[in-house]
Amino acid sequence: MADLYDCTDPAARAAGLDAAAAAIARGQLVLLPTDTVYGVGADAFSPAAVAGLLAAKNRGRAMPVPVLIGEASTLAGLTIRVPAAATRLAEAFWPGGLTLVVEHAPSLAWDLGDAEGTVAVRLPDDDVARDLLRRTGPMAVSSANRSGRPAATTAQEAVAQLGEHAAVVLDGGPREGSAASTIVDCTGPAPRVLRVGAVPVERLREVLPETVD
Repeated sequence: MADLYDCTDPAARAAGLDAAAAAIARGQLVLLPTDTVYGVGADAFSPAAVAGLLAAKNRGRAMPVPVLIGEASTLAGLTIRVPAAATRLAEAFWPGGLTLVVEHAPSLAWDLGDAEGTVAVRLPDDDVARDLLRRTGPMAVSSANRSGRPAATTAQEAVAQLGEHAAVVLDGGPREGSAASTIVDCTGPAPRVLRVGAVPVERLREVLPETVD
């Protein structure tokens, strides 16, 4: 069973971040809070770790795993060129519930699923998640639930579904009522909404009127 750390306690939080970063470095899985729901995370650059994440969720490669980053500036290192639309949306809504799909740099040694040269990237508005990401670098993170089951909004729900597969659990308190992120594809001529979530389409269009859904 995974080791659980109460991140509302400063000492436990520090110990938990150390343990989680070490687990990610070993290729293990971590359950962590985000600003939307609880996630299960792995080293984005370890194909074996990402495969373990997909297996834990009972999820196929047809749904590639998104990547979370700790700083907005990290996005530029993951793609040959950051589209202007992605830059404007990131400036408006990051950190927060917006995931941007961009073409990733071919040199990156990762395998997130059948992504056809793209990667879905998000900067979460959660201090625990970002503190961990600053230590680990980009992480492959999916919602902490088995495929087809409701997303976990508490650490306990995450443990109930995926605890046997994780090495460390960071408990940041409940995420009740949080919506999943909105996903926008920035690889085409106009931004295209793939999933409506925390950021309404109307707000996207305030920034980029050409956004299609």
